[in-house]
Amino acid sequence: MTRARLRALAARGALLATLAVGACAPAPSTVAARQRPAPSALVHPAWSRHAVIYEVNLRQYTPEGTLAAFQRHLPRLRLLGVDVVWLMPVQPIGKKNRKGTLGSYYSIADYTAVNPALGTLADFRSVVRAAHVQGMRVLLDWVPNHTAFDHPWTVEHRDWYVTRADGTIINARDNENHDTDWTDVAELNYDNPALRRAMIGAMRWWVDSTGIDGFRCDVAGGVPTDFWIDARRALAAVKPDLFLLAEAEDPRLHVAFDMTYGWELHHLLNDLASGKRSTAALDAYVAREDSLYGPDAYRMYFTSNHDENSWNGTEFERMGANHLPAFVLAATLRGGMPLLYTGQEASLHERLRFFEKDTVDWSGPSLAPFYHALFDLKHREAALANGASGGAQTTLRTSGGDRVYAFVRATDANTVVTAVNFGDAPVAATYRDFARPGLYTDWFSGATESLAAQGTIEIPAHGYRVLAR
Repeated sequence: MTRARLRALAARGALLATLAVGACAPAPSTVAARQRPAPSALVHPAWSRHAVIYEVNLRQYTPEGTLAAFQRHLPRLRLLGVDVVWLMPVQPIGKKNRKGTLGSYYSIADYTAVNPALGTLADFRSVVRAAHVQGMRVLLDWVPNHTAFDHPWTVEHRDWYVTRADGTIINARDNENHDTDWTDVAELNYDNPALRRAMIGAMRWWVDSTGIDGFRCDVAGGVPTDFWIDARRALAAVKPDLFLLAEAEDPRLHVAFDMTYGWELHHLLNDLASGKRSTAALDAYVAREDSLYGPDAYRMYFTSNHDENSWNGTEFERMGANHLPAFVLAATLRGGMPLLYTGQEASLHERLRFFEKDTVDWSGPSLAPFYHALFDLKHREAALANGASGGAQTTLRTSGGDRVYAFVRATDANTVVTAVNFGDAPVAATYRDFARPGLYTDWFSGATESLAAQGTIEIPAHGYRVLAR
């Protein structure tokens, strides 16, 4: 590994360690030494301002586990209120050092091909076209930090990889430059300009050849930020309304990415749901977000995704009866775009196996009405727009105790009040200093309710209220 690469990775690790303890001090200027400044402020696509994202685990989605079989679900997802479909990687999976029978989606053996187990390139194009007909965008999961150990580059371009003193290629490291058990993938070396050109070329191939709308970029923090600036420039030249999602939690990545992961909030929601922390921690979190990320940075908020489900458990395991109020927060807190993962709408209670076939059971109790209502709320209420377009957020002080949290988001023309209760009993929470009194509609029941400057709001056990006017 080159010294420059080590310094860059160490700097990223130091910043993430700072974020973990919630410090708000700016990073030292030396941290960004290798990062090229963005030419101008990033402008999000107009279609993304009220968008909701849905992650598709193709292998497990249907009994067939194919693109063609998944395509039949697109009309249902549109009715659910999904705007962006994120497809986990579709490329061929490496065989050398493969984990399990089928291997990891993230062990890429060929960047510009489709895994035959999933279908053909024609099938992929058909999914993209069908999603576009439904009014949805498509993001492809991109794996830039590493390849399979039997990717042709390991033979043809060995200098494109990080190697040990004896010339052998190391296995991949994570966003914080920690060693991992990812023994099926080889770490790429972004000190090599030829690798950078090849990677951008492969990404552009998918945009040009299939019409996708952008990428979810795996281990984005393990790749230098100046590469992402160059990649965005090159891709936006052919796709002006490109959307990029970084699997990382680093404010500096927003010079190139529309959205980063809200891991800190996810872990906080787990702790709130299980009673390990007080809802007062949400105020501290929101304050840090404002300080670190600024008003127009999109953060992806979630109660599950493929990593959380497979390795840490379902939302039912981690959050119990509080998984619904947790998702209400994910959908309504300022700055967040909510993510729904494969099967959540069917109460998926299973940890899907990562390296084997393990089809989703779609027969569970339907939560589609709940998620549809929240997505419809997100689409209709100006105060809940993503980024700076949405309303400012103010905590609504209540007497409900440390298991209750309420806040107001408002624009000049629109106000949304969200209140959640992680406790085991209903709460009649007395509130005060409400600056937007008037007649409100309960989003879930349709009933109207008058909110005065001071009053009481009833919140069910393990429940939520969302009122809008």
